[in-house]
Amino acid sequence: MDSFEINKIIAAVLLTALIVIGIGKFTDILFHVEKPKVSAYKVEGLELAATDTSANSKQAKVIEAVDIKALLAMGDIAHGEKVFKKCTACHQIAVDGKNMIGPNLWGVIGRASGSVADYKYSKAMIAHGKEWSFEEMNSYLIKPQAHIKGTKMAFAGLRKEKDRASVILYMNSKSNTPKPIP
Repeated sequence: MDSFEINKIIAAVLLTALIVIGIGKFTDILFHVEKPKVSAYKVEGLELAATDTSANSKQAKVIEAVDIKALLAMGDIAHGEKVFKKCTACHQIAVDGKNMIGPNLWGVIGRASGSVADYKYSKAMIAHGKEWSFEEMNSYLIKPQAHIKGTKMAFAGLRKEKDRASVILYMNSKSNTPKPIP
């Protein structure tokens, strides 16, 4: 193949690209659509969230109050055992269970966060320092990395309320002294 044939091929490719770009520009001019100033769909709370992020960053986060009694009423220990199988890749829940990637969760409800002696927690989990109450565990299980920024737990969370309630009930049942449900 001589250089003249190569030049024709390159010219054809460049001309095709130029035509495609030109058609795109032409259709943008021909079919110009003006966007409305006001959105057709109103999403409740969007304006509030936008003003909160632009407001003073020192303000405390507003956490939705969850009726934990109603949430736990949705749960079932048997269902919690099934859902907890997702957790068994990293956690064990046994009396003398060993720590795995995550700590042993025997008796976790009512225990302080970051308190298993022979487990190396992240700095964020140690600094968290709260007791694992029903409410705290619910908030954590929604999305762990959002609840405790810097935790090394790489779990997406449990979106369904029934799943969270069931897992909390199951974990509470796995203790020498289960906490009374509010």
